[in-house]
Amino acid sequence: MLLWTAVLLFVPCVGKTAWLYLQAWPNPVFEGDALTLQCQGWKNTPLSQVKFYRDGKFLHFSEESQTLSMGAATGQSRGQYSCTGQVMYIPQIFTLTSETAMVQVQELFPPPVLSAAPSPEPREGSLVTLRCQTKLHPLRSALRLLFSFYKDSHTLQDRGPHPELCIPGVKEGDSGLYWCEVATEGGQVQKQSPQLEVRVQAPVSRPVLTLHHGPTDPAVGDMVQLLCEAQRGSPPVLYLFYLDEKIVGNHSAPCGGNASLLFPVKSEQDAGNYSCEAENGVSRERSEPKKLSLKGSQVLSTPTSSNWLVPWLPASLLGMMVIAAALLVYLRPWRKAGPLPSQIPPPAPGGEQCPLYANVHHQKEKDEGVVYFVVHRTSKRSEGQSYHLCRGEMPAAQ
Repeated sequence: MLLWTAVLLFVPCVGKTAWLYLQAWPNPVFEGDALTLQCQGWKNTPLSQVKFYRDGKFLHFSEESQTLSMGAATGQSRGQYSCTGQVMYIPQIFTLTSETAMVQVQELFPPPVLSAAPSPEPREGSLVTLRCQTKLHPLRSALRLLFSFYKDSHTLQDRGPHPELCIPGVKEGDSGLYWCEVATEGGQVQKQSPQLEVRVQAPVSRPVLTLHHGPTDPAVGDMVQLLCEAQRGSPPVLYLFYLDEKIVGNHSAPCGGNASLLFPVKSEQDAGNYSCEAENGVSRERSEPKKLSLKGSQVLSTPTSSNWLVPWLPASLLGMMVIAAALLVYLRPWRKAGPLPSQIPPPAPGGEQCPLYANVHHQKEKDEGVVYFVVHRTSKRSEGQSYHLCRGEMPAAQ
């Protein structure tokens, strides 16, 4: 009787330290390992009504089994584990609790990182290599990893042994979001990389310039719109507008498309050859020039041998009219004075003479007489029509 009393007193005192304990294996535990927990009594004493706990929360109950299979270990498998079980000491049954055991699950390999060489913004037509990079833990370096590559919602390569994927001659349609996945051969551990955006840079096409104005040539004060568009090319696209070789404006198209420039015509200097240029960092292209003419403007050209008389003809006619008018004004006083019958000389031999104009000029008082001029016309019977100027003096008045 005294012996059973000693046993009963001894068991509660040592039950939590020596009579029951929890063991986890393998040790150390890596991601993907089959984690197993075992609740054991002192000297493999049989247990019943075994319960397992993690971080103080009930996890599993078994009437007879002292082990618990946790499956493939993951990061969520970490924690403080313990167990309870009933031990029979005839004629008594005791419920014992183990000490907690810390389970650490080590990382088998870090999440992969996807990179693109030579650049995630390759030029159209170049070769791009995608690399999915990670590294096994030194204690598990003998494991074999498999690599998969994805673009948007499509699979490019499914679980192959090579960590690289080559894309020759990339096109603008190859732009998108890429990522990779690394898995163990059995698939127990799978990890994905962050997404990588690949933007294939396509050169811009030659832009087309369009002039928009009224149905006729614009005049000073009218509005003119220049519309420039490159049909293809990776954005952003910068458009430059030129008048001859001078930049008159620019516009950026972050998402591609076209660009326009609206301006009022201020003077005839706004007329000329307009063009535009598209540039996106890959290439630069210039449009065909478009000529803008203003209403009523004239372009002077160098006279040629066939038309040089045309501009001077009106001036020549005007000059001749001025000379004729001057002669008319100069000769008009003679017509008013009339002929002097007493002083008209007889007809010259060989032809009849008719006075046309006569002019009398009074000299000063000291002069002896008057100087006169008479113009005669020779008759048509002579060899040719001619004019004669006769000069004479009249006696001074007494």
